[in-house]
Amino acid sequence: MTDRVITDIADGVAEVRLNRPDKHNALDQAMFDGIVEAGRALLDRGDVRAVVLHGDGPSFCSGLDYPSFMQSGQGLESAFQKLPDEPANAAQYTAMVWRRLPMPVIVAIHGAAFGGGLQLALGGDIRLAAPDARLSIMEVKWGLIPDMAATVTLKDVVGLDVAKELTFTGRVVDGATAADLRLVTRTEDDPLGAARALAAEIATKSPDSVRGAKRLFQTAWAIDEDAALAEEARMQQALIGSPNQMEAVQAALAKRPGNFRDPESGAG
Repeated sequence: MTDRVITDIADGVAEVRLNRPDKHNALDQAMFDGIVEAGRALLDRGDVRAVVLHGDGPSFCSGLDYPSFMQSGQGLESAFQKLPDEPANAAQYTAMVWRRLPMPVIVAIHGAAFGGGLQLALGGDIRLAAPDARLSIMEVKWGLIPDMAATVTLKDVVGLDVAKELTFTGRVVDGATAADLRLVTRTEDDPLGAARALAAEIATKSPDSVRGAKRLFQTAWAIDEDAALAEEARMQQALIGSPNQMEAVQAALAKRPGNFRDPESGAG
């Protein structure tokens, strides 16, 4: 257990907070471990309908704490160990674990989101950024390439040419420019407040529908058209007539909040 990352759960929303404010939540080994641990702890939480991921202090996450790895004597190798039963290595899984979660993950970005910090944010489903937030694919500064699953996450949000330009240059963009480039979903003057409000809204919806939609989009975006249509039909058929789907209909007709059952443990 590490105090680098703190999770609070209330009213169906898990709030995951990076807790190294004096270092702008930079990624040392303890932060890597804490992020993975926090994500994994939510994988089987049927009572969690949405997740808000954010950082304490002046920044969301300023990226790799390169000096800490050099001082440890291990170098960067410890952050890139292959994980058992998982195609991602430890660093990649820091971003991928949020995609693995069955419920939506909303990332609130303020201050810096550099390098690994931006790649961490890209693991979420929705990114809300302050207009003056600063974002960069900064690995070129360290003579590296993006290495925390950007080959999976970045292609979902920007064109190849944009990805190349940002990666080749390490250019820092503000939140408004990031929104124009689609690195973030939109800007908000209070990204954390907006993320909390959005998570609370999602938490009122049928969790079967929301989880199914997340799984569908992540699957269908990566397969051919015919396979996508078949997957869409299969998943919809599984939802039709289910208890939460019927409750959604009854609640909509009665113009009342839904009283939904928690998904079974591990259900996505």
